[in-house]
Amino acid sequence: MNDRSANARERPLADVFRRLIRNTGPISLAHFMAESNARYYTTRDPLGAGGDFVTAPEISQMFGELIGLWLADMWIRAGRPDPVGFVELGPGRGTLAMDALRTMKRYGLAPEVHFVESSPALKKIQLEAVPQARFHGDLASLPADCPLLVVGNEFLDALPVRQLVRAAEGWRERMVGLDGDSFIYTIGGQPMDSAVPPSWRDGRQGTIIETSPAAAAVVYEIAGRLAAQGGCALLIDYGHTDNRAGSTVQAVRAHRKVDPFDAPGEADLTAHVDFATLARVAQSRGVTWMGTPPQGQWLRALGIDTRAEALAARAPHLRDALFAARDRIAADDQMGQLFKVMGLAAPGWPHGVGFEQE
Repeated sequence: MNDRSANARERPLADVFRRLIRNTGPISLAHFMAESNARYYTTRDPLGAGGDFVTAPEISQMFGELIGLWLADMWIRAGRPDPVGFVELGPGRGTLAMDALRTMKRYGLAPEVHFVESSPALKKIQLEAVPQARFHGDLASLPADCPLLVVGNEFLDALPVRQLVRAAEGWRERMVGLDGDSFIYTIGGQPMDSAVPPSWRDGRQGTIIETSPAAAAVVYEIAGRLAAQGGCALLIDYGHTDNRAGSTVQAVRAHRKVDPFDAPGEADLTAHVDFATLARVAQSRGVTWMGTPPQGQWLRALGIDTRAEALAARAPHLRDALFAARDRIAADDQMGQLFKVMGLAAPGWPHGVGFEQE
C-alpha cells in the first residue's frame, strides 16, 4: 500500500485529474485548486529567487519587525498576559517569525511559538530558523488555555475557491472538464441559486462570483479562539474589501504568471481574498474587526519610513537597497495597495495602531 501511495504521489497530477474526470465527470474548481496546492506545497520550497514567488518577509526585515512591534504593543496594552502564544499560519521559511520574535523580545514578550504548517519540505527549513516552534497540521490542535497572537501572511490566498457563474437557466458552479487532453472550464448541472448572496441573485448571464468556504472556516476558527481565549490577529494578503465579480484565480511559476491549467501541482494557485466577507465572518463570533487598510498605509502608520532611515544610517552602503525594499512592500504601485491587512482583536483587547477608529 505504501508503494502504491508513493507511486500516486509521483504520478503527474494532470494525469490523475484526467483519469478522474473521464471516469466521473467534471470536478469543481475548488477540488482542482485544493489538490494542486496540496501537491505543490508538500514537495518543494517555493520561495525566493530559485523558487516561484517571493513574499514581503523575504523582501525586507522591516516587514516582520513591524509586525512584532504591533503584537508587542497589543500585548503590553492588554496587560502583558502570561503565558501567551504566537501563531503563524503557513510560515514560509520562518523569516517573518524570526524578525517578529526578535522585535518582541526587546519589549519583554517571549511567547510560545506555534506554526500551522503541512509541508514536510518547509517544516525542515522553519525548524532551522525557529527551533523552539511547535508544529500543527491545522488550527484545532493549538493551545486552548492562553491568549493567541495570530499572523497569517499570504496564507488565505492559497485556499481553494468555488466559482459560481450565472448561466441562462440560473446560477451554476464553474467546473473543470476536458476537451481531449486539455483542461477547460465548464458549467455544472446542479442549481446553485441558494448559495448566491442576495445582491448577486439577479446578475447578468456570464457573471462569475467567487467564494472561499475554506478561508471562511479558518477565520471563523481564529475569531472563535480569540473570543474564548483573548488575543489578536493580523491576516495579510492580496484581495479586496468590497464585493466584486469576476475570476481572480491565477497561477505563478518561476516568478511568472502561467495558465492555471498548464501544470497542476507544479505552480502556485491563488485567488484574491474577499476581506469583506471574512470581516463579517469574524464579527459573527463577537470579536472586534479593527479594519482592513492597504498594506502600505498600515506599514507607514507603524513607522516603516523611520525604520528604513535608521537601518540606512547603520549601513549607508545599503541605503538604496533598503529603500527599494521598503517601496516594494509599501508603495501603492507595488504591494502597498493590492495587499490588505485585516486586524482582529478579542473582546476587551485594545484597538491596534494602524487601524483607524471611527
